[in-house]
Amino acid sequence: MIPRDATLISRLIAAALLLGAPGAGREAVAEESEAGFSALFDGKSLDGWDGDPKLWSVKDGIILGKTSDASPIEQNEFLIWNGRAADFVLRLEFRMSDRGVGNSGVQYRSKRFPDAGRWTVGGYQADIERTNQYMGILYEERGRGILAMRGEEVVLKASPEQLDKQVIGSVGDPADLVEGVTPGEWQALEVIALGNRLEHKLNGRTMVRATDRDDAHSAAEGIVALQLHQGPEMQIEFRNIRIKNLSTDKPQP
Repeated sequence: MIPRDATLISRLIAAALLLGAPGAGREAVAEESEAGFSALFDGKSLDGWDGDPKLWSVKDGIILGKTSDASPIEQNEFLIWNGRAADFVLRLEFRMSDRGVGNSGVQYRSKRFPDAGRWTVGGYQADIERTNQYMGILYEERGRGILAMRGEEVVLKASPEQLDKQVIGSVGDPADLVEGVTPGEWQALEVIALGNRLEHKLNGRTMVRATDRDDAHSAAEGIVALQLHQGPEMQIEFRNIRIKNLSTDKPQP
């Protein structure tokens, strides 16, 4: 058996050699970074997903979610992946319309609330928001609310009455983290969930990092879903949705 440190060193050396090679090096590193990922969206249909066909469609390899002022939705609606995930890296690209208010998000380790509606979901959410006020934050739909604002590293503790959040550090300036994030342009979102640790990245920048020790409310596994928010007319697009399952070995609290 090769010691773990030796394996890591060999990988770093290999990566350095690839980066030093002209042209092909960068491509090889990019391919390695995508190793182990599986597509959740086939680029042609909503097979494997469940959502209101009046709100969700596919065109040119893109999932389109759209509401209208003429027929507004009364509560948040979701396009729900017909699968479950525990420890993973989830990657996708999204584009928020440059018109309207625009509020969306990506649910993970979440669950359905059938009594509230066929496509109603609650749980952890990586927020997407047109004005960048809430872009990238960690929110818990139908739960504890805002768990971490952009730029925060937090620990969530057990509390019978209200959210007990301790900010233990910073992952960057909130304004700098969304510099260049503009409606009408594609953005790359990554969600990492491993044990009780959660992290959101936008265009390679860490937005939030959280450790959820509130066992009564935390979630170890669940569904993935895409959000359309109630309110004014909005449009959101998603593409290149893929997931990589991680080891069942979980970090210690």
